[in-house]
Amino acid sequence: MSIADIRTDYTQAALSELDTDPDPVAQFAKWFDEALRAEVPEPNAMSVATVGANGRPSSRILLIKDFDQRGFTWFTNYDSRKGQELAQNPHAALLFHWIPLEREVRIEGKVERVSAAESEQYFQSRPVKSRLSALASSQSQPVADRAALEAQYAEVEAQFGQHPPRPEHWGGYRLKPDYIEFWQGRASRLHDRIVYTLDKDGKWQRHRLQP
Repeated sequence: MSIADIRTDYTQAALSELDTDPDPVAQFAKWFDEALRAEVPEPNAMSVATVGANGRPSSRILLIKDFDQRGFTWFTNYDSRKGQELAQNPHAALLFHWIPLEREVRIEGKVERVSAAESEQYFQSRPVKSRLSALASSQSQPVADRAALEAQYAEVEAQFGQHPPRPEHWGGYRLKPDYIEFWQGRASRLHDRIVYTLDKDGKWQRHRLQP
């Protein structure tokens, strides 16, 4: 089969303006809960796209750890490529793709660091080995080989044991959305796209986009 012949016709559901909540965060919560109940694999997985000072975009998959009216929160290494790019250009685009439900959610906005206290609270909730990995890895930096990486981990484990501290370069980001799009796949590529944009008065405006 040619790669050009691979396609799926989406027929599971529809999305109208009347189906959606006036508050896009509430609408996201509704869809996220439906993804959980449908047992979508890793429903909290999202693509995070950033752009550095050179204008080149980059993206990677991360896990969202919280969302509310303040925004959408994840945690990572501030010295990583994405951290450096967010320092240069504090805007990002998130994408959730829930294939079993034939749905996507696109979220764009400005990004800021969460407080050290919030980062600390989440860090201490992580499994010990994940905390040790955060200390052992200089994320996005070259390493000689796997053995060298594991040696770094062993050194950190020997030093801190069961109580690794949060490194200063590790913490959370929160994206404050000004654009949220809900995409529902439909037959014949006539997909439903309901978009919320934040106006200058801080109110959400809702409208439909053509697919």
